[in-house]
Amino acid sequence: MSLRPTLDFLLYQWLGAESLNQRERFADHSRETFDAVFDTCERIAREKYAPFNRLVDTQEPQFDGEKVILPQATHEAHKAYAGSGMLSAAQDYDEGGMQLPYTIEAAANCFFAMASVSIGSSLLTKGNANLLLVHGTEAQKEVFARNEFAGRFFGTMCLSEPQAGSSLSDITTRAVPDGDDFDAEPLGPRYRLKGNKMWISAGEHELTENIIHLVLAKIPGPDGKLIPGTRGISLFIVPKKMVGADGLLTGERNDVALAGLNHKLGWRGTTNTLLNFGEGKYPVPSTGSGRPVAGAIGYLVGKPHEGLRCMFHMMNEARIGVGTAAVMLGMAGYYASLDYAKNRPQGRPVGPAGKDSARPQVRIIEHADVKRMLLAQKAYCEGALALELYCARLVDEQHTAEAGAADDARLLLEVLTPIAKSWPSEWCLEANSLAIQIHGGYGYTRDFPVEQYWRDNRLNMIHEGTHGIQATDLLGRKVLMEGGKGLQLLAARISSTMERASQVPELAAYAKALGQALQQVGATTQAAWATGNPQDALANAVPYMQGFGHTVLAWIWLDVALAALQADATKSIAVTAGKLGAVRYFYHYELPKIDAWLQVVAARDLTCADLPEEAF
Repeated sequence: MSLRPTLDFLLYQWLGAESLNQRERFADHSRETFDAVFDTCERIAREKYAPFNRLVDTQEPQFDGEKVILPQATHEAHKAYAGSGMLSAAQDYDEGGMQLPYTIEAAANCFFAMASVSIGSSLLTKGNANLLLVHGTEAQKEVFARNEFAGRFFGTMCLSEPQAGSSLSDITTRAVPDGDDFDAEPLGPRYRLKGNKMWISAGEHELTENIIHLVLAKIPGPDGKLIPGTRGISLFIVPKKMVGADGLLTGERNDVALAGLNHKLGWRGTTNTLLNFGEGKYPVPSTGSGRPVAGAIGYLVGKPHEGLRCMFHMMNEARIGVGTAAVMLGMAGYYASLDYAKNRPQGRPVGPAGKDSARPQVRIIEHADVKRMLLAQKAYCEGALALELYCARLVDEQHTAEAGAADDARLLLEVLTPIAKSWPSEWCLEANSLAIQIHGGYGYTRDFPVEQYWRDNRLNMIHEGTHGIQATDLLGRKVLMEGGKGLQLLAARISSTMERASQVPELAAYAKALGQALQQVGATTQAAWATGNPQDALANAVPYMQGFGHTVLAWIWLDVALAALQADATKSIAVTAGKLGAVRYFYHYELPKIDAWLQVVAARDLTCADLPEEAF
């Protein structure tokens, strides 16, 4: 099955992406140029990614003592992706970009994620370069960001440490000035970094000339001690190979060494590394004496002690990217199981007199329970895709709308980002589980692709912040920030959809149900914080996020259904019946689940939090 009809509907019939061309930044574009981009990406994904998805899963990255070895197919895929211009698709013409709306870039990248998320499409490179365009100096933009957009350099983000995990306040990587004139360097104040980072995706490979690490580290205070908490964190550019101010490699290797490869459940085609910074394996001469000394060279980004604020620019972008990857893995499994269900004969329908074994077998798609599993996948995956594209549209609003609308988009993105990352990573994983179930015993064999889709997708509940981290961010910060304005804006948009849907006979009951769910989310948010004690409020942050997320997806589906009824003059089954069927499924089978999730949050139930360790 092709992804194009679903993308076309969501982009053009629902989101009105063509209207973006009325804005000055996108005036050179039309639907024809957008479709040409999709044609190119779909072709590259079909030729360079999809045929090798199983290959990169079975031929994991290997370290030969000098370099990491990846299959040639990975090199060819990266070369084709970089050559397509997609690394800089949304950048200014002056940056060598196409000045495409981010909505279109995000949609185009869906083809690669569905074809082989394991090969990857340089998500972190784009996020790395985008961060530097916002927070870097002109020299850092020229030497690092623009070479990343051009495909010469690859980018990473280095946050976690073996002893700290997601607790960034406990990182111990330190950075000290490299000589007395450290702040006179053309590429930014030059520091020496020492420490260890873990779970670094694409941290070592030979796909590009260089790898540009963005590393969180702490600059010691006057007493030589690291400042506790996140206040002391700074951000540094640490290239694998040293680069001159002209952007050319100097021939020196920076003191960044591969400590090991993590061998993962999924995403096996992407290297995942442990990196040692400053252990002395590749000593770099000091600027003062010229003598080689230990310590990885890093260039400060932004101001000292503001590293986490800068890094959040990349982290939020990466979180939406992870959500999109989860969606497309779910979609790949859905299409595979739908094809299987249409072609696999098994069993017979039950009639008034039971089963008639003399009758021929029917295809399993004719069984009600298989339809249930397929419809669940459709509701999860197409709904989540709509959410991710809606968030992408908000990015365009933030950057190109008038001031008031742009600020509203910013706040809505703040509230929706934890959902955009967490909801697909949980429920599109469930879609992959259902895809395996539809295949039966074949589903858990390597003869069919659905077991790999599940394995790849299971990582996404952990990538870029676990479920618990996202939930704490949502309930502990996002719904409260700026006096709860972001939550109020979201409620207003949901209410607008409810008002329109209440006028449509087919949707009126769903509008009422959504209103009740929205009211329950609001009341639960207040109840969670009634005591003002974060321990009470956040004890059930994940159930809160689940209830919140299901409410958001119910809204998305209702809004999509309105577009389907308005746009589809032919009343085709694929559009109207398919979308309305997914809406009915979501409101009948999924939305009722929020009661159980939100009740424990509103009651500030401490069953889990108070259970003593010995009881486990």
